[in-house]
Amino acid sequence: MLLIEEVVKRHGPRTVLDRVSLRARPGRVTAFLGPNGAGKSSTLRVLLGLDRPDGGRALVGGRPYRDLRDPLRTVGSMLDGSGAHRSRRARDHLSWVARSNGIPRRRVDEVLEQVGLAGSGRVRVGRYSLGMGQRLGLAAALLGSPEALVLDEPVNGLDPEGIRWIRGLLRRHADGGGTVLLSSHLMSEVAGVADDLVVIAAGRVVATGTLAEVTAGHPSLEDAFFALTGSTQEVDR
Repeated sequence: MLLIEEVVKRHGPRTVLDRVSLRARPGRVTAFLGPNGAGKSSTLRVLLGLDRPDGGRALVGGRPYRDLRDPLRTVGSMLDGSGAHRSRRARDHLSWVARSNGIPRRRVDEVLEQVGLAGSGRVRVGRYSLGMGQRLGLAAALLGSPEALVLDEPVNGLDPEGIRWIRGLLRRHADGGGTVLLSSHLMSEVAGVADDLVVIAAGRVVATGTLAEVTAGHPSLEDAFFALTGSTQEVDR
């Protein structure tokens, strides 16, 4: 399980996260929604040990991320697309990531095949389209066959076929007992895959519950989102 409890994060005098709490459970897809600047990315960075909170705690399988040994075997993440240098070949990037976590090199070929990049593994990342970069980021997240996936805007840049593919991938991961936590600005995709929702606005969680609970009384997830956040902008990360 992924657990965030009463997390506070400040940047100077500004409070970015104000006692944020959420949990993503095994066997469920949990969607994390909020307007631009609401605190989604900051929350995920705290969860993954990239930022230290000023209060509260964030746990992955009951432990802080920094205490995990070979963390990619526990949680796979994608926060900023592929995360690979543009001059590197995709295969070389994944091989380095695998070695850093004691993951067998055979997994590189397996995940390239899984994400549809088997024929592009020797291409430099700088030649990748946005959608191919997203697929490479997903390949890195899947390398360690992790129990949990944490994904920020995973369908960004994907065509309709790619969006349908990742929807199936996330559903299969959860149905197999895995945990999925994702942020997305595509309401239709969230409504099509999420079991649970967490909505954040101005650094505070304003709603949690199942998809049915959060959307109760509203014609659609989009209407519920705008009512909960008071936002007139398109939801984004």
